[in-house]
Amino acid sequence: MPYLKNKIINDPIYGFIHIPFNIILSILDHPYFQRLRRISQLGLSSLVYPGANHNRFHHAIGSMHLMNKSIEVLRSKGHEISVQEHKAACIAILLHDIGHGPFSHALENTIVDNLTHEEISIMFMQKLNEEFDNKLSLAIEIFQNKYHKTFLHQLISSQLDVDRLDYLNRDSFYSGVNEGIINSQRIISMFNVKDQDLVVDFKGIYSIEKFIIARKLMYWQVYLHKTVLSAEHTLMKILLRAKELCQSGEKIFTTPEFKIFLYEKNAINANFFKSRKLLNLFARLDDSDLITCIKNWAHDKDEILNYLSNCILNRKLLKIKSIKKHEIEPSLKIIREKIQTSLKVSHNKTSYLVFAISIKKETYSLIENEIKFLKTNQELINLSDVQGDFNMTSRNSEIIKHYICYPDGYLN
Repeated sequence: MPYLKNKIINDPIYGFIHIPFNIILSILDHPYFQRLRRISQLGLSSLVYPGANHNRFHHAIGSMHLMNKSIEVLRSKGHEISVQEHKAACIAILLHDIGHGPFSHALENTIVDNLTHEEISIMFMQKLNEEFDNKLSLAIEIFQNKYHKTFLHQLISSQLDVDRLDYLNRDSFYSGVNEGIINSQRIISMFNVKDQDLVVDFKGIYSIEKFIIARKLMYWQVYLHKTVLSAEHTLMKILLRAKELCQSGEKIFTTPEFKIFLYEKNAINANFFKSRKLLNLFARLDDSDLITCIKNWAHDKDEILNYLSNCILNRKLLKIKSIKKHEIEPSLKIIREKIQTSLKVSHNKTSYLVFAISIKKETYSLIENEIKFLKTNQELINLSDVQGDFNMTSRNSEIIKHYICYPDGYLN
């Protein structure tokens, strides 16, 4: 057995994190993973919560730590998990977000087409697997839910996974929004396995109640904060405008790494990624590419690219107003006409300045993969079937909001 280096990382959430396997150290040192230091965890949320400047690197290591603790708990309850399975689960959660692009979700909603960060994560894992002599094969199986011990995948991706346990506490800590704080140690101590599925000991029900409520509150107060939505959707409009200009033959500033993603006229999807070998180029993209572009676009001759870039750069964000769904279209028409006159822009350009945002988020799904509780008599019960003070319904687990964004001060 190879010598295990005694490597620890000082984390503000958990204190000292011990690295359980040498291969984890090698992955941490790889340029693909080091790039996550330069990918913000919460996109543009720091424009609302100035402390929210943490990155995906922090979150990935924290999630790996919680995976390690979860496996220790499950082993203590008599569930057989081999060293190879333990190692693979830690690698899988460590790499679960490696496919994120600059500002996390901005690119996958604009520049790339039908290609999620999860799919790009798998591409990165497969490339790393080649470099590490197929030592990541089991991790990839677990990540893709192709391994027979389903609970290992559920620890990575489910309605109660270590990914969520880490980001709730971490995002709460850095944003200063205390409502997201949960007792992850208590929740993990209640983990169990029944028929290869991850379940929770019944006595942990109130900890899970707090977890569900905390997640909903974080969506209300941080993830779906209306000013954050205005900023992030403005960033998407900037990228769409830049892409439109590039593909119509206009020359605009771009970093070398970002150039092909803006100028390529074919859809950048999974097949294009593989055939053009874009993975290494994508691995060189980070938040600094977008910031550098936006700083230059703030002086571009194109009035739309110029205006929106200055909105982000100087935090002069578009006004965002809550609206009822049936009022969206008539309101867009009226506001766009006023903006067209006030800013003297053509009608087709007003869609970049005045647009609707519709949000539908289910903080807990009652349809599939429900959180299950294990009673002392070995009976399983779904969270939604628990009777008493806590009763989960589709009504109290769904967030639906509609907004309109537009330049402030031009409607009078």
